[in-house]
Amino acid sequence: SVHEAGKSDCGVKSNIKSIPGVMTIRGCAYAGSKGVVWGPIKDMIHISHGPVGCGQYSWGSRRNYYVGTTGIDTFVTLQFTSDFQEKDIVFGGDKKVTKLIDELQELFPLNRGITIQSECPIGLIGDDIEAVSREKSKEYGGKTIVPVRCEGFRGVSQSLGHHIANDAVRDWIFDKSAPEASSKFEPTPYDVAIIGDYNIGGDAWSSRILLEEMGLRVIAQWSGDGSLAELEATPKAKLNILHCYRSMN
Repeated sequence: SVHEAGKSDCGVKSNIKSIPGVMTIRGCAYAGSKGVVWGPIKDMIHISHGPVGCGQYSWGSRRNYYVGTTGIDTFVTLQFTSDFQEKDIVFGGDKKVTKLIDELQELFPLNRGITIQSECPIGLIGDDIEAVSREKSKEYGGKTIVPVRCEGFRGVSQSLGHHIANDAVRDWIFDKSAPEASSKFEPTPYDVAIIGDYNIGGDAWSSRILLEEMGLRVIAQWSGDGSLAELEATPKAKLNILHCYRSMN
C-alpha cells in the first residue's frame, strides 16, 4: 500500500488477533508448546495427539540444534502423531493414544519420557489424556508421561502455549521427581540454569560456554538441547538465568 497525503494511514493493519483454527503465520497454543518448549527436549518423545496436519506443520520447522543419535537418545527430528480421523472424533481417541504409547515403548525403548501434545479436537471431544498418562506411567514403572493441554483454540497466541507447557513441567515433572534421582545429584555453590533458550542455531551453546568459562556449572538448559534429567534438576539451581521472558511463567 502507498501512503497518500491527507489520509491517516496507508491501509496496513497489524496487531489483529488471528481466528483460532485458521492457518496463519502466527502460532497457536499448540505451536508454542510443541514447537518451542517441549519439542527441543531431546530424550523425550513428543506425541502430536490429533490430526496429522498440526504435527507435520510443527515438525522440524525450527533450528533447535542438539547433540545425540536420532532414535537412540534424541527424537527431535522424528514426528509422532495419532493421526486423528473422523471416526476418532466420534468414538474418542483415548484408546488410540494408549496404543501409540505401547508402540513407542516397543520401537524406542530408550526414550526417557513421553508427552502428549493435544491438538484442537482433543479438547473439543473431551479425551482424558491425564487418565491415560497416569495409567501408562504406572504400567511402565513410573515412567514420566506428561499430558499437555495445549489445544490451539485455547488462544491465538503462541506465547500462551509456552505458559501452558511450563505449567505442565511444574505439575508433572517437578512435583513427581523420584527421591532416588535427587540423591544422585551432587550440588555445588555455582549451579545455574539457563531458562528460556531454545538453542536456535546454537545460541544456547554460546551462552553455556561463556558461563562455564566464568566458573559456573550449568545444570539445566531450557529447553534447547535439553533433557528430562535437566528439567528435574532445575529446582536445585542456585540461580536461574532467564533469556526469553515471554516464554516462561
